[in-house]
Amino acid sequence: MVIMGDWKLRRALATDVDAVAELRAVVLRADLERLGRYDEQRVRQRLRDGFAPAYTWVVEVDGAFAGCVALRRADDAHWLEHFYLAPHLQGSGIGTAVLRELLEQCDRDGARVRLNVLQGSPARRLYERHGFTLETEDPVDVFMVREQTSL
Repeated sequence: MVIMGDWKLRRALATDVDAVAELRAVVLRADLERLGRYDEQRVRQRLRDGFAPAYTWVVEVDGAFAGCVALRRADDAHWLEHFYLAPHLQGSGIGTAVLRELLEQCDRDGARVRLNVLQGSPARRLYERHGFTLETEDPVDVFMVREQTSL
């Protein structure tokens, strides 16, 4: 368990799936609607279908559920997935701190990190500030990569 300031990361439990699915629907709604891809049921079900507590962390602020993030190891990189923070906490520095913690872990592991973000999402700027660069894109998704940096 990592504790910094008034927030902490804890390993996700299978029982966290509904809270994570609901947060995903809230956080992605504006971008998915803009892209003409929002479906109220599908946005939640896609998370439920792929939820893996083994590589997912829950962000808690003052002991309450505030977000989540997954870091899944693959053959050539770690995949940063399902990084959602409650809207009222976005811009507070918590997302930056969580991302920094995970990237430091990846650097210690000697791993590059990949992710995808929706076209036009403001989250892309956060990732670019942390060294992610464009790898490829399509009309819906932007795929980004960050090479390992030295510690």
